[in-house]
Amino acid sequence: MLLHPTIIALLVTSALISLLLLYCSGIGLQILLRWSLNSGSELQLRLERKTYLVTTILFNVMIFQLASLFLFVFTADRLHPLFIGAMCAAGTLNANPFGYPTLLLKIATFFLAGLWLVLNHADTRAYDYPLTRTKYSLLLLLTPVVLAETSFLALYILGLKPDLIISCCGSLFGAEGQGLASELAALPVGPVRLALVIAMVLTLATGLWFLLRGRQGWLFAMAGTASFPVALAAIISFISLYYYELPTHHCPFDILQAGYGYVGYPVYLALLGGAISAAGVGVLSPFSRKPSLARSLPRVQRRLAVTSLVLFVIFAALVGWELATSKLILID
Repeated sequence: MLLHPTIIALLVTSALISLLLLYCSGIGLQILLRWSLNSGSELQLRLERKTYLVTTILFNVMIFQLASLFLFVFTADRLHPLFIGAMCAAGTLNANPFGYPTLLLKIATFFLAGLWLVLNHADTRAYDYPLTRTKYSLLLLLTPVVLAETSFLALYILGLKPDLIISCCGSLFGAEGQGLASELAALPVGPVRLALVIAMVLTLATGLWFLLRGRQGWLFAMAGTASFPVALAAIISFISLYYYELPTHHCPFDILQAGYGYVGYPVYLALLGGAISAAGVGVLSPFSRKPSLARSLPRVQRRLAVTSLVLFVIFAALVGWELATSKLILID
C-alpha cells in the first residue's frame, strides 16, 4: 500500500511542506518579535534579507499546499479498487477513523494557504511591506494546522488495510446511514435549492456593488464565504442526483471519476477558488487606510472580486447546465 506512487507523492509532499513551514515559522517568530522597518540595526537588515528568502519559499509551499487537497482526493479515489466494498473516495476515506478528519484539515489549510497568498500579494505591492506582521501571524496559525494534517494523513495511510470490508458511498450517503453525511443527503430539496439560489444571488449582488461602489467589501466576503458550505450541502442534497440520474445516489465523490468526465474537479475548484477570493476581499479591507496601500489595495481587491464572481459563475454554469440537461426530474 505504501509503495503506491500517489501515496508516496502525497507523503513526501506533506512532509516537505511541514518541514519548510517549521523553518519559516521560526524566522517568522523572530520577525514578529523584532521587526522594525524604521530601524537600521544589523538585526533588522538580516531579517529583511531573510524575508525575501522566506517569502519565496512560502509562496511555493502554499501553491503545493493548495494542490495537495486535490492530490489527496485523487489518491483516495484511485485506491478504492483495493478495498472490498469501496466504489469511490467516499469508501476509501471511511477505511479508518482518520480519513475524513484529514480531508477536513486539508480543506481548512487550503483556505488558510489561499488567504496567506492574498496577504502576501497585497504586501508586496507596497514599498514598506505593511502586512509583514499580519502574514507571519497567519503563518504561525497555519503551521500547527498543517502539522496536524500531516500527522492525520500518516495515521490514515498507515492504518489502511486492504483486507477490510468497508461501506460504499451508497450506505454512507443513504437513508440508512448515520452521521453528518446521511443528514446532509436527507435535507429537503426545496429549501436547500432556495438557499443555494439566495447565496449565489447575494454573492453576485454584493460583488457587483463592491465593484461599482468600492464599499461593503466585508459583506461580499461574508456572502461568498457562506456560499461554500451552502453549495457543498446542495451538492450532497440534490445536485449530485442530476449527475448520476439516480434519485437515491447522493455521493459528492463519484463526479470526480472518469465516468462523469472528471467534472467534479472544475466544480470544486471553482467553488473553492470563488470562496477564497471573496474572503480575501474581506481580509484586506481593514488595511485600506494604510498610506502605502492606498493606491494598490483597491486594485487588488477588485481583481479578487472579479476572480471570485467569475469562478462562482463558472460553478453555477456547470451545475445549471447539468440540472437543465439531466434526464432526472425531481418532484419536491
